[in-house]
Amino acid sequence: MDYRLEVLVIPVADVDRAKEFYKGLGWREDADFATGPDFRVVQLTPPGSPAAVIFGKNVTSAAPGSAQDMMLVVDDIEAARADLAGRGVAVSGVFHDAGGVFHHAGTQARVDGPAPDRASYGSFVSFDDPDGNGWVVQEVTTRLPGR
Repeated sequence: MDYRLEVLVIPVADVDRAKEFYKGLGWREDADFATGPDFRVVQLTPPGSPAAVIFGKNVTSAAPGSAQDMMLVVDDIEAARADLAGRGVAVSGVFHDAGGVFHHAGTQARVDGPAPDRASYGSFVSFDDPDGNGWVVQEVTTRLPGR
């Protein structure tokens, strides 16, 4: 049995503001449906991703901004940072983790600059959407075996 992650629901306070933010990142709008004044679903997909995000009105009981450490993967972290900054996103500088395995929660243990020797899985940038939902972008250039 395959279990494919295809949709991530994120909590937002202002649906239209969130929609414009994510569309401003170049994400494709897949759907925007309302069945009345109390229910609306918006779905957008990042470029090159098989998975999408959904947000809207009454689609989750989670507090706006409470989704953290959602991951996006890119081939070139410097190019991704430049793209995000060019779109007006307040994006962090490139960093790697002091422990060298994965990034810690929040900003603790961040070391400025890419991972030593630009090791795959080791370099990151981060940004938040207008509600404070936190994204981490990870550079993956060579996949681990089985991936």
